[in-house]
Amino acid sequence: MMQVGLLWFDNDPRREVAAKALDAARRYREKFGVIPDTCYVNNAMLDGREMVVPLPSADQAVLRIRPAAHIRPHHFWVGVEGTTANPAS
Repeated sequence: MMQVGLLWFDNDPRREVAAKALDAARRYREKFGVIPDTCYVNNAMLDGREMVVPLPSADQAVLRIRPAAHIRPHHFWVGVEGTTANPAS
């Protein structure tokens, strides 16, 4: 489980979960200079299933979008799986 990440909020009902998660991943990369690989969202946003989407600006990198009960609706917790330290340090 990810210990450190960037929390993103997007409650626009017209946008798909994958597009919102990719926005969060883009911001994470801009802020920390690291390509994220995981994004946790509320269980209801994915009907309990995992989704994998390619990251457009990263060669063959993918973002795993995973359901999690502890994430609030419309929030996206993005980062690198297994990371326990602040990526900015």
